[in-house]
Amino acid sequence: MTVNTAPISAGEALAILRAAHQAQAAGTLTAAWMLHGRPGIGKSDIVAQLAAETGAQLFDLRLTTIEPQDLRGLPFYDHATRRTVWYRPEDLPSELDGDPTRPAILFLDELTAAAPTLQPTVYGLLQERRVGRHQLPASCFLVAAGNGTDDGAIAYEMGTALADRLIHLHLKAEATDWLTRYAVPRALHPAVITFIRTRPDLLETSEDALRRGLTIACTPRSWVRVSDILQAIPDPRLRAPMIAGTIGDAAAAEFLLVVEEIAATVQVADLLDAPRAKRPDLYPQTMTGLTALTYALIGTADAATMPKVIEVMADLRHLPRLRPDAPFARLPLAELCTHGFELLIQKALTHGLTEAFRTSPAYAEYRAERQAQGLE
Repeated sequence: MTVNTAPISAGEALAILRAAHQAQAAGTLTAAWMLHGRPGIGKSDIVAQLAAETGAQLFDLRLTTIEPQDLRGLPFYDHATRRTVWYRPEDLPSELDGDPTRPAILFLDELTAAAPTLQPTVYGLLQERRVGRHQLPASCFLVAAGNGTDDGAIAYEMGTALADRLIHLHLKAEATDWLTRYAVPRALHPAVITFIRTRPDLLETSEDALRRGLTIACTPRSWVRVSDILQAIPDPRLRAPMIAGTIGDAAAAEFLLVVEEIAATVQVADLLDAPRAKRPDLYPQTMTGLTALTYALIGTADAATMPKVIEVMADLRHLPRLRPDAPFARLPLAELCTHGFELLIQKALTHGLTEAFRTSPAYAEYRAERQAQGLE
C-alpha cells in the first residue's frame, strides 16, 4: 500500500511531533503517530531528540523482537481472589514508575515488520492506550515507525484496521534539513558535511540501489558511520575500504577525493594559532577546502576558541583583498561567510557562547558592513 500523504523532511516531522506533544500535555489532542521512511533516514533519531527536548522517559520497543505475551505481561494465579492476574511488562510506562509527573514516550519501532499475530495487541495500545488491564499514563506520547514493503526491508502491508489508528507522516531525506538540524549540531566530520552540501543527491540513494540490485546504499545513517570512521581511523589505507563498505564504491571514490583535498589544505589549528596578519596564507584556495574549513571552525568553537574562530570566519570575506595573488576573487566568499556565521551563532546560542560575539571587534566590523549594505 502507498502512503498517500506528501513526504516531509525529518526536521518538519520533528516540528510536528513537538507541537503534538505540547498539545497532548495541554489536553487538546491525544493521538498516535506513525513515521514512514526508508531505512537509515533518521526515524529513531527524531523520537530520541523529542525525548531529550521534553525530558521524557523513552520506552523503545522493537516490535520484531517481542511476542504478544511480552506486551500483555506474565499471568499469575491469585489464590485469594481465585482469579488470574497479569504482571505488566517493564517495557511499558506506568504511573507507578518513578516520578508520576514525568512525561513518557512509547516508541513502537519496526511496526510494519512486526509479526501479524502481534498487531491485535498493538491495536489496543494505539487506539485505547491500554493492553489488557494495563492503562498507559495520560502523559504518555505514542509514536510508531516502520519501513514500507518497497524499501528493501522486511515489512508487511499495514492493514486498514491498524492504519486507521494512526496519524501518518511520510519522511524523506532532505540534505539542507539534515545538515542544519543534525550534521552540524552533532559536529560530524567536516568532510562529510562539505561533501553532502555539494552532492545532496548522495545523501540517500536507497531507491537507486534497489533498482540496480546493489547491497550498499548511502543513507543519513551511513554518513554518520563514515564520519565515525574518519574520526577513529587515521590511516587512509585502512579507512578507504571501510568507507566503501559503508556507502558503496562509487560514492566512496568521489568522497575520498574530497577527504584528500581537505586533509591537504585545511589546517584549523594552525589558523587559530597564527597571528591574524599571518592567517591569509593559511586559508585553503578552493571552494571545497574553504567550505570544509567553515564547518571545521564551527565544530572546533568552544569558550576558549570562539574569539579566534569569529576572526577567522570574518576574514573569509576579505581574502580577495588580503591575497590578490590567489584565486579567491572568483569564489562566493561573502555568502560562505554569512552562512558560516549563521551556523556559528546558532551553536553559540545553544551552548551559551554569545558573549564572544558581543565583545568581538571582527564581528562588530562584519555587522557594520552588512548594515551599511542594507542586509540587516
